[in-house]
Formats: sequence, C-alpha cells, structure tokens
Amino acid sequence: MPITLPENLPAFDILRNEGVMVMSPDRAARQDIRPLRIALLNLMPKKIQTENQFARLIGATPLQINLSLIRMSDHESKNTAADHMESFYRPFSEVEASGDRFDGLIVTGAPVEHLPFEEVTYWDELRRVFDWTRTHVHSAFGVCWGGMAMAWHFHGLPKHLLDDKAFGCFRHRNLAPASPYLRGFSDDVLIPVSRWTEVRQQDIDARPELRTLLASDQVGPCLVEDAANRTLLIFNHLEYDSGTLKDEYDRDVAAGKPIGVPANYYPDDDPALCPSNRWRSHAHLLYGNWINEIYQNTPFDLNDIGRD
Repeated sequence: MPITLPENLPAFDILRNEGVMVMSPDRAARQDIRPLRIALLNLMPKKIQTENQFARLIGATPLQINLSLIRMSDHESKNTAADHMESFYRPFSEVEASGDRFDGLIVTGAPVEHLPFEEVTYWDELRRVFDWTRTHVHSAFGVCWGGMAMAWHFHGLPKHLLDDKAFGCFRHRNLAPASPYLRGFSDDVLIPVSRWTEVRQQDIDARPELRTLLASDQVGPCLVEDAANRTLLIFNHLEYDSGTLKDEYDRDVAAGKPIGVPANYYPDDDPALCPSNRWRSHAHLLYGNWINEIYQNTPFDLNDIGRD
C-alpha cells in the first residue's frame, strides 16, 4: 500500500521514481480503508530533504499512510521557500485548534544543540506539542535533538555537550532483540551519527520508565523506549541518505570550520571516494516496525486516541 502525498510535493515524484508507492489524496479518498495518519514536525533547515528521508521510510510499509507536515507557528524557515512552506505545512497552532488526532508523530532534529532547551526561541510552543502528543497522538518518535528535547521535557534527562563532534558511522549493539521495534535487526548495527551533544546511560538508568534498545561503546545510547507512553527516542540518524554526512562535511570544510572526516564512512576514510550506504536496511526495519506497532494497537476511531 502507498503513502499519500500531494502530487506537487517534491517528494511525490522523487519517491515514485525510486519505486516507492505514492498516491494522490484524490485517489486515496476512493480507498475503502482507514489509512494511518502520521505527522512530521519538521525542525530541520532543509525541509525538503528531510521530508524525502522520512517519507521514503514510512512509505515503504504495506499500509496506506497519510503524511501531514507540521511547522512551528512563529518560526520562519530561512532555507526553504516560503511558497513551499505555505503550500504544504500547517502551523502547529492550527493543528492544535483543529482537534486533529494522529496515529503517529515524528519530531525531527534541529541545529540548536549548543543552546539550553529553554533558550530555543520556539521552546514554549514545542513543550505544548509534547504535551499535546499525550492526548492527540497514539505513538511519538523523537529524532536526535527532537528526541533529546522530548526526553528533557518528560523525564528531565539532561543532554551534555561534547568536546568533539560525534560524526560518522558507528557500530551499535542490539540490547533488546525481543523488542517489536527491533524485529529483524542484526546483533550489530551501523548507524550514522552527527551531533555535538549526548545523553548518558547512567542518566537513563536512573529513570526506570526508560529502556535503552540500541547503544554504542563509542557514542553511547542511541534508541530509547518509553513504553508506557508509546514513545521512541533515537539520538542518531538512520533516516540519513547515503550522501548526507558528505554534504555536512563538505559544507563545514568550505566554511573553514574545524571538522574531522566522518569516521567509518568513506572507503579507507578517504573523502575523495564515494561513500556507500550500509544502514538502509535497518532504517527500513526500524520505521517499518514502528508503523506496524501503531497499526496493531492504534484505535480504529481516531477520536479514541489519547483516551485509554
């Protein structure tokens, strides 16, 4: 089954050309099923790139997905055309006022790691988003800074600044092979990492409501579950394209910023060589498993979400 996207959204043609099943809203309306409603709160500067990455993953399941794009109400994007934002994104204030409910919500990362959470300009509204998920979203998925922000808001889990950027592809251990979210996972998983902050396992261990599912000896906890609230937090980037780390590296080199070659990414660690994608299958497994868990457990009537 396909993912439903507006036909003029750039991701529509990009994903269709990759072989992902996509469907227009008009065609989807004629299907006699209830599609899952998944929302993406996109906090990344390059909105279109991020849309493509997440739509590619959640559109690869055998279920019909309606993807809704959400933005912070008063935060203007400097890297994405205003007409794109106006055409495809709803401000959260509008979503909140509508009473809409969703089967799932993904909260992306954001380039504000160096700031204390409370100093982020849209922090107060983001806290409203997080609280809103408890009553209007069946399952939430926080990614990188979005996951750290969610963990801080609900659990007081601190983030810590790193002396050097965690940057590259790192091996992670599967700590919970029986978890439905890790169904089909190998014991050892390679995952892209790009961050200046970390959460620490001892801080997670002090919060019994949280459980680490994936972790690295080099870069720490990666995937954390808050089972009681049907929430996943991932601090690294399985959604990344093959060239995303290269783009970040090239950008920083061109800007004269101090940046090391991303570890374990280029063949022989040589930036002149083309990187290969060694995490794609696990990315599809994780997001496919998340969608499946939602499908198995979400109420059929969206109005019942948040009322259990």
